Amino acid sequence: MTLREQITDDMKAAMRAGEKERLSLIRMLQAAIKQREVDERITLDDAQTLSVIEKMIKQRKESVVQFEAGNRADLVAKETAEIAALTGYLPAQLSAGDLDALIKEAIAATGAASVKDMGKVMAIVKGKAAGRADMGAVGARIKALLAG
Repeated sequence: MTLREQITDDMKAAMRAGEKERLSLIRMLQAAIKQREVDERITLDDAQTLSVIEKMIKQRKESVVQFEAGNRADLVAKETAEIAALTGYLPAQLSAGDLDALIKEAIAATGAASVKDMGKVMAIVKGKAAGRADMGAVGARIKALLAG
């Protein structure tokens, strides 16, 4: 079953169960996927669908920070619940040890010696860890390994 089929099945289940908030979120996710397909004139595969989900999670994390600054606990709770629901579609996250091994393997493969080579390493790691690690944290870890 593809990720899109799973999302559609989850939407049907949310409809049957009367879960209005979850149904709204899934419809928003499907609209974002469809919008990207229309914009780029392609049919998204699972990896591209994951990138849409990651983008939505990132947007909600940024919203949580803003809502916390504005003392809006009700909106923080709503966004946090949406993050949890969207995270359910992501594959299992890499452990710190697995991530370090993947980064070291990419550094060896590219022959990277300094922070200037970070882009080459990041390209390899991004392809292998898509959806399974926070790329912001990955970038910081690569930079730390190349710098020291």
